[in-house]
Amino acid sequence: MDDGRDRLRIGAHVDQDDPLAHAAELDADVVQFFLGDPQGWKGPVLPATAGALRESGVDVYIHAPYVINVASANNRIRIPSRKLLERHLEAAAALGAKGLVVHGGHVTAGDDPQTGFDNWRKVFERIACPIPILIENTAGGGNAMARTLDRIARLWDAVTAGAPDPSVVGFCLDTCHFHAGGEELSGLVDRVKAITGRIDLVHCNDSRDAFGSGADRHANIGEGRIDPEALVEVCRAAGAPIVVETPPAGQRDDIAFLRKRLLAAS
Repeated sequence: MDDGRDRLRIGAHVDQDDPLAHAAELDADVVQFFLGDPQGWKGPVLPATAGALRESGVDVYIHAPYVINVASANNRIRIPSRKLLERHLEAAAALGAKGLVVHGGHVTAGDDPQTGFDNWRKVFERIACPIPILIENTAGGGNAMARTLDRIARLWDAVTAGAPDPSVVGFCLDTCHFHAGGEELSGLVDRVKAITGRIDLVHCNDSRDAFGSGADRHANIGEGRIDPEALVEVCRAAGAPIVVETPPAGQRDDIAFLRKRLLAAS
């Protein structure tokens, strides 16, 4: 009997040591993880269980290191960022990942934001994308490429102009980041899709901080400042796979809550 789980894929960001074991512990259909130090410049390393993971039926998403900033006007940041992004794309594709999540990045206060958008366009002009790059909205920073919807619209104009195959440009919607960035969650999916045309992945996270704070601090569902029903509604409207990036001790409960609420309405 179809219980809806094949259509509703929910999971968590887990440690890279044994993603498949973590998926089993959490009763997760999806795992997201790093392939190395998220704050470092070393290349990706596939987990020892890569073969089993590919054959498992668990959907995989890879999160690129936080240090990657392909928008930067600084050659010493932008060029290594682009190279590291390319290496992670190749590694994620080897794992059979559905996509590579990358933060939108930023320019410095003295730079024209258009420089950052143009640099993102060049990413898709210059590197091959064996799997989609899923650009994620970010929580703070006045010079961020993907904090506000107007900036995301400018970014999307740039990346879709640069991509010969539009299917490789995807969007990852983070609820905590939009809340912290000052964007109401009510009706958010429609506003995002009006710009991007798609939502490939939802990061369903509560927020420890107030609306518009600019602070990227996640909380388990119901333990932060976002109405849990608002989170459910974003997930329902998006119709995309869901990953919780919440404190690990509560992830199983977060997944169970979302699965119960979303399946009940399906």
